[in-house]
Amino acid sequence: MRNDDPDCIEVDLSGLKCPLPVLRTRKALRALKPGQTLAVTCTDPLAMIDIPNLVREEGARLDSAERLGETVRFRMTASVKPPHS
Repeated sequence: MRNDDPDCIEVDLSGLKCPLPVLRTRKALRALKPGQTLAVTCTDPLAMIDIPNLVREEGARLDSAERLGETVRFRMTASVKPPHS
């Protein structure tokens, strides 16, 4: 679950409960430049459902989703095209 990409933005949302992880992930994702990468760490069990759905809705790409114990880590890349409304 280590991030070896120095250009990747890291957001630790451990300890936050739904809906905060998805809301903060949306804010961070929308702040990215096209093609930039975001890594999010969560402990909320619903994040495994909510964050992949958010990424799809935002038009971004989910690069990975891994679980280590109670921690879930997502890596996503901002779309080079604006999301479809």
